[in-house]
Parts: sequence; C-alpha cells; structure tokens
Amino acid sequence: MTITPSTEVAPPGALARFFAGDVWYSFCRSPVAIVSALIAGICIVCALGAPWIAPHNPFDLATLDLADARLPPAWEADGKAKYLLGTDDQGRDILSALMYGARISLFVGMAAVALSVTIGVCLGLLSGFVGGKTDAFIMRVCDVMLSFPAILVALLIDGVGRAMFPNAHDTLAFTVLVLAIALTGWVKYARTVRGSTMVERNKEYVQAARVIGVASARIMLRHVLPNVLGPVLVLATIDVAAAVIIEATLSFLGVGVPPTSPSLGTLIRVGNDFLFSGEWWITVFPGGMLMLIALSVNLLGDWLRDALNPRLR
Repeated sequence: MTITPSTEVAPPGALARFFAGDVWYSFCRSPVAIVSALIAGICIVCALGAPWIAPHNPFDLATLDLADARLPPAWEADGKAKYLLGTDDQGRDILSALMYGARISLFVGMAAVALSVTIGVCLGLLSGFVGGKTDAFIMRVCDVMLSFPAILVALLIDGVGRAMFPNAHDTLAFTVLVLAIALTGWVKYARTVRGSTMVERNKEYVQAARVIGVASARIMLRHVLPNVLGPVLVLATIDVAAAVIIEATLSFLGVGVPPTSPSLGTLIRVGNDFLFSGEWWITVFPGGMLMLIALSVNLLGDWLRDALNPRLR
C-alpha cells in the first residue's frame, strides 16, 4: 500500500482575509465610500507628492514675479495657462499653494489625532480596567476638559506655548500646534475606551486570564485592547477632518502654523482680504480644498461606522 504524504494548505494572509471579509465587501457595495476614498486618496497623494507634482514652488521667492500677481484662473480672459487656478497677491500659483498647504494641514491633523488616540486609549483602558479612585479621577479630568470649548483650549495652549518660546523655530511651532489640538481631543477616546473596557473586563476570557495568573498589564494590552479598538478607529477617521478644520481655524486666526509654511487656513485668511475686490479665487479654492478633505473623510468615517457595526447595516 502506498502512503501519499499529506499536503498542508497554508492559511491565507492578512491581506487575503481583508479582501474576503465583510468590510471590503461593504466598501465595494457603497458608491459613497468609493467616491469618498477616491477624493481623499487624490488629496493625500497631491499633498504628499507636492514637491514633485506641483507645477511651481510657491514658497521659493526667487521664482515669484509680482507682475503675475492676482491673475485669474486660466479659463478666464486675463488668465494664463501656466497658472491653472490663478495666482495670489504675491504671484504664487494657487494650485501649487493648495498642494503644499494641504500637505501641512494633513500632517498637523493626522499627528494631532495620533497623539489624541494614544493619550485617550491609554487613560481610557486604565480607567475602565482598574476602576475605583483611578477611574473617578480620570473621568473628572474628562468632565473638566469637556466644560471648555475645544477651540478656546487650543487657543490658550497655543498662546502659552508661543509666549514661553517667542523665538521658536518652525518645528517647535508645529509641535505646539499639534499639542494644542491633541490635548482637546483625547477625551472622547478615553470615554469610549473606558465604556468598552468595563464591558470586556467582566467577560470569561479576562476572568480566565486572571485565574491562570496573567499580569493585569498584559491582560489590558494583549486581550482587552484589540477588542475595544473598533469604535476608536471610527472616531479617529472622523476626527482627522475635525483636526484639519481646527488647524485651519487657528491658522485663519493667525495663531496656527508659521507664515513661512502656510496651510489651507493661512491661504484662506490671506485670500479673505481680496474676496470683495474681485479676486475670489484666492480664497474660494483653498476653502473648497478644505471642504473636500473634511467631507470625504467624514463620509468615510460614516461608512466605516456602519461597516464595523452589523446592527447599522
């Protein structure tokens, strides 16, 4: 009798499981999610590839010509083909400025959300798992933070940071701005993770881990944390748009990123001075870019919420 060796089938990889899962199936069946992802992807690619994609470097003073200032878009009578969306009061190409400005806005927004998620998840996990006085203290801090408008707290932190470091270079200014946004956004993550952790800590797998002597820190990080990250992912997706808008608001008020590295908010503020003099494109196009980023990310967040929650499908 001949014995044939058994052939073991390798388990599918993480990417194959993702494409075979419910989330990808839901994405393919949602036209809104597909269009939103396409718009957000184009904005991100243009922002990240600005040094290579942008037709001009709007912040290179040697290439600016004041004779080309305030030119309308190329499709209008006085427009030039090399300036597709027109120029601002300094002769900078609006299209190139949008790419560079979106790059700064997205960097600040994503960095602030990443820091908010880190702080909120850590404190929420600790609060929900440990309970007692630790839980009460962290939740009272959250209540205090929620009693202040987020934009005012961000203005306060940003103002204090600039007062303490008046001669700060651009890197430190970006750090202060990220902290100003992050320290007002961690509360929602802490409260969300706390609620989910309080449910998970009473389940059988956590009790079994405690019985066999697994350390509390290991239980929190290895067992509880992966099961509470679903709502956090949805919140973080939506919060990126909110962080970009807060950054644009601070920059519009003149307390955001340095003038040498203008973001979308700075471009809108500059263009606002020329809105009623006929040069509408200087502020309308940056505002439209900001709206596209925020709307596409928010729609993706709404789809992700429905995809990860079967009750909402």
